[in-house]
Amino acid sequence: MKQLGGRELLDLRTAAGAGAPLLLDVREPWEFALAAIRIDGLRTLNMPMNSVPGHLTELDPAQAVVCICHHGARSAQVVAFLERRGFEAVYNLAGGIDAWSAQIDAGVPRY
Repeated sequence: MKQLGGRELLDLRTAAGAGAPLLLDVREPWEFALAAIRIDGLRTLNMPMNSVPGHLTELDPAQAVVCICHHGARSAQVVAFLERRGFEAVYNLAGGIDAWSAQIDAGVPRY
């Protein structure tokens, strides 16, 4: 499983020749409303973990996908699921949104 830290996510966004990754936030809607990662130029999609299998056709296997949750456990499960479904460029945000808030953007609330 590929893991990215916050700085690596920012690097992935700006990497020459790389397509813009999708930020797939797999937390519940109330969590997403409370604290979300927003990066200029990247699309963020909230799709709770339990709904991913039913909405798989909404994801492009050719696009890089960075999965996000609170601390990284739920998103790791989604990464493993997507890898089993043939997604190759799928990453887990190590430490989740909590680490993002602590290391990259303190403006994102911690909960």
